[in-house]
Amino acid sequence: MYKQLIVNVLNNETRVALLEDGTIAELYVDRGGDSDIAGNIYKGKILRVLPGMQAAFVDIGLNQAAFIYVDDVYDNDFKEYERLFQINTEESDLETEDDLKPEVLRRRRNFQIEELISEGQELLAQVVKSPIGTKGARISSNISLPGRFLVLTPTSDHIGISRRIENEDERERLRSAVRDLRTNHYGYIVRTAAENEPAEKMAKRRHLLCCIKSFQ
Repeated sequence: MYKQLIVNVLNNETRVALLEDGTIAELYVDRGGDSDIAGNIYKGKILRVLPGMQAAFVDIGLNQAAFIYVDDVYDNDFKEYERLFQINTEESDLETEDDLKPEVLRRRRNFQIEELISEGQELLAQVVKSPIGTKGARISSNISLPGRFLVLTPTSDHIGISRRIENEDERERLRSAVRDLRTNHYGYIVRTAAENEPAEKMAKRRHLLCCIKSFQ
């Protein structure tokens, strides 16, 4: 399959298209004047840690400092990805596996923010909520990169399946396919669009997402 990436940059809009054999497979549009930055990923710097609020202010290069809560700094919990992905794409049909590691369950939410981050520390984070008025963006260190069939969650190792895929045999097929295709420790969310699709298609999308991740 011949793939081509086309980028079109205008004064107020940037468009990126992925072509497969001359057909548009994916299209991303970014408008410079659009204030909605939810989903954007930034490398920020911790400005101030607030133990009393269990939060911190982070400079991500915007006019207003972003803020991050302790649960968004460290929570190896698939639910955080589910929540972030719902905000970004309005797809509310995700669920996690039941086999979360016991040690993860034990330590979940037992940390104080001052134990996890400190002033001056650099942090890679994704915007959960865009700035509103004088309130800065809310960010999370749980990164997710959505594709057509899969969502890559590079800081997790769990596999989730869309609840809209109701057939149990199909759910197990998709889960097994992702496990077999996985060559790293990243987590994946299988989206509704993957239902009844061959594993080969998901493999190509997985490779594309991993290539994107490699630019981190």
